[in-house]
Amino acid sequence: MTRLPQIALLSDGRRLHLQDGPIDLIIEARGHADEVHAAYEAAARRFSGLLDELCAELPELRSAAAKQTSLKGVVARRMHAAVAPYTADCFITPMAAVAGSVAEEILGAMLNAASVDRVYVNNGGDIALHLGRGEHFSVGLLDRPDSDGVMRTMKIDANDPVRGVATSGRHGRSFSLGIADAVTVLAATASQADAAATVIANAVDLPGHPAVTRQPANELQPDSDLGARLVTRGVGELSPSEIASALESGAECARQLFDRGLIEGAVLRLCGDMIVIGTKDMEEQRTRPLVLRNALDA
Repeated sequence: MTRLPQIALLSDGRRLHLQDGPIDLIIEARGHADEVHAAYEAAARRFSGLLDELCAELPELRSAAAKQTSLKGVVARRMHAAVAPYTADCFITPMAAVAGSVAEEILGAMLNAASVDRVYVNNGGDIALHLGRGEHFSVGLLDRPDSDGVMRTMKIDANDPVRGVATSGRHGRSFSLGIADAVTVLAATASQADAAATVIANAVDLPGHPAVTRQPANELQPDSDLGARLVTRGVGELSPSEIASALESGAECARQLFDRGLIEGAVLRLCGDMIVIGTKDMEEQRTRPLVLRNALDA
């Protein structure tokens, strides 16, 4: 039986839901009604068949990325481009940027078809943004990524360089090599944010710590791109100094990526503590317990 993607407006009549296998998008465009309709039609057209395109190159997408690639698909090549800056420093596959790259592709299709004021494409928490003049997007802040209740928000303005937001960590949909509850990254694009969030979350770690439970990724998911590498399954009680040490490891990684121009900012959370590696107009700070959560619209 042929699998068909699910395409429908949500009950509020404003947001579009696109779902096919593991890809699950929530999209909202604002602007003239005719332009929004055209943008949604373009999103649906581009979405159809996109998962098949990725599956056609899945073996290479699940392999360690190299500086050069033989990938052919537009989204596949975007995934590779997003992880390429990290290939010399750590193990990473193009799959580290899949969610952000898909969101970015759908956003691009919408903007090529219509003139809208503001769009977000949210792929399971990894978000691609378009902000016209005077527009903004609010990102919710709460205590931990798997809890409810927004405590405050951070606003991304049209004149900010940020157009991508992504979160990674041990509570996410994908496996993590580190122990971060979550790392949220702001970057110029969603694919760049996605790759960087993975790298920074992996760096928040206490290697060999007895309170951290780990298991080979391929025992949990036989086709995992991480193979037999140990992924975090649980984190027991940690002392304040251990929490600080793990966060600092991730923070140093984030600072390096910031200095290289690969990210615009990051928020790292572990056991109620948070470190912010700020956007260019923010100072680095350490505090408790507010954290950044994406996928929330103002």
